[in-house]
Amino acid sequence: MSEINFYTAGSLLADKEVLGIAELEIIYQLECSGEMFYNLLADRVDNAEAAALLRKNAIEEKGHARRIARAIEIKLGHPWLPTAEREKILDIPLPDALDATMFLAVVQGEINGDVGYQMWADAEANEEVARLLRLNGREETIHAGRAQQVADILAR
Repeated sequence: MSEINFYTAGSLLADKEVLGIAELEIIYQLECSGEMFYNLLADRVDNAEAAALLRKNAIEEKGHARRIARAIEIKLGHPWLPTAEREKILDIPLPDALDATMFLAVVQGEINGDVGYQMWADAEANEEVARLLRLNGREETIHAGRAQQVADILAR
């Protein structure tokens, strides 16, 4: 089996209807890696406006990770620090050149992220954890909108 990367890590959550600590830790790592993902995309687009949109998403991905860390602490009932394994940024294979079509996949991935967060929030017993999940989900849809803007810019 190949090593899990940024694109395949989500498959570890695909059949999860309820999030436990292990699943939240995977999401934490994905969100931390999401910051790097968007910064890498911004570095590769040859358009300042598109890069700025992508960097906004990067900043918010780090915020998502902080919310997930808080959700873990709430569920544990005590402070939590990620292990070195969970701090590791997942491998993010990207082509050297990016086009508008690639960003349509990013749009869909972010929309799917919102759907997942809302589903997990619906199943969450702790109201504060559910609130944090919903906030992350709503921002995933905002990210989808920015990725769509990038696709539109690159398609010009």
